[in-house]
Amino acid sequence: MKGTRIFSTTLAILMATAPSAFAEQATKVYSSSILVLLFVGFLALVVVIQLIPAVMTLVGSLKGMAKKAEDNAMAKVKANK
Repeated sequence: MKGTRIFSTTLAILMATAPSAFAEQATKVYSSSILVLLFVGFLALVVVIQLIPAVMTLVGSLKGMAKKAEDNAMAKVKANK
């Protein structure tokens, strides 16, 4: 049991102090061409264009539900008179 604890402690110390031999150097942050930027911009444009009808549908549905609730309330008021 003592041997296992010594081994795991030694391994942990070695792993903590070992140099990062295979680490990526971060000297070059961005290396994509203009075509990649245009493609990503086009994808963003497609997403935004698809959001417009979705938002319009949501607003229309909410207006319809509000109008229906208002009509129900008016019908109850008229029925009580």
